[in-house]
Amino acid sequence: MSRTDRGSRVIAAPAETVYRALLDREALESWLPPGGMRGRIERWDPRPGGGFRMVLTYLDPTDSPGKTSGATDVVEVAFAALVPGERVVQRAEFASDDPAYAGTMTMTWDLTRAGAGTTEVTVTATDVPPGIDRAAHEAGIASSLAHLASYLEVTEFKG
Repeated sequence: MSRTDRGSRVIAAPAETVYRALLDREALESWLPPGGMRGRIERWDPRPGGGFRMVLTYLDPTDSPGKTSGATDVVEVAFAALVPGERVVQRAEFASDDPAYAGTMTMTWDLTRAGAGTTEVTVTATDVPPGIDRAAHEAGIASSLAHLASYLEVTEFKG
């Protein structure tokens, strides 16, 4: 049976600014990795049908073995839909020999204006591979959203 995980956060930035941060390589490398990880994008093509390859490295892999290797998660992401200021839909596949991480997970980033200069960002992950722990995944989504909020507030991102 398919599984859906979610997270949401109101961010003090207009939807257009948040959208640009979802499609900027340097921004993604900075804010997307959840706490305890760092990320590096190896391939980048920000258009519908394009995508990226990200290598996420655990800062301390002792209690969090990676999906691809002992210390890394490698994920291939395709942009399925890009609706400026409103939505980014990604299809993500982990590079792993473990069948528990097989399959394509869809990550939908919905942006809703929440008030003057603020945006509610809702992330919905569908078809989550069974090897991904639900609590850890939802905590990771929340962490990425917190990093996005901090990134936009601290950097005054213009994209």
